[in-house]
Amino acid sequence: MSWAVEEWKEGLSPRVLQKIHELESQVDKLKKERRQRQFQLESLEAALQKQKQKVENEKNEAATLKRENQSLTELCDSLEKAKQKISHDLQVKESQVNIQSGQLNSSKKDIERLEQELKR
Repeated sequence: MSWAVEEWKEGLSPRVLQKIHELESQVDKLKKERRQRQFQLESLEAALQKQKQKVENEKNEAATLKRENQSLTELCDSLEKAKQKISHDLQVKESQVNIQSGQLNSSKKDIERLEQELKR
């Protein structure tokens, strides 16, 4: 079939044939360059998509970490409040123990005094 494509060139001057040959070579060169650039474009688009996906994944991970951080902060606050309450309760109980200890000592002294009186 290439002979049919070449038929139209019959009878042309060598100078014109040379020019046609140069133009055909230039067209082939441009087609090859276009394919290379198309491949580069497709490669760059794929890399861009990959980077976009990576950014999206990083955003999702950052959001997850932020939520987890918030949750841990709330848990720490809750534990701190519980610690303060327990500390307060401990102080109250220690006061009660000290009061009861004082009452016990006072009662012991009263018992000793009463026992002394009974012995007399």
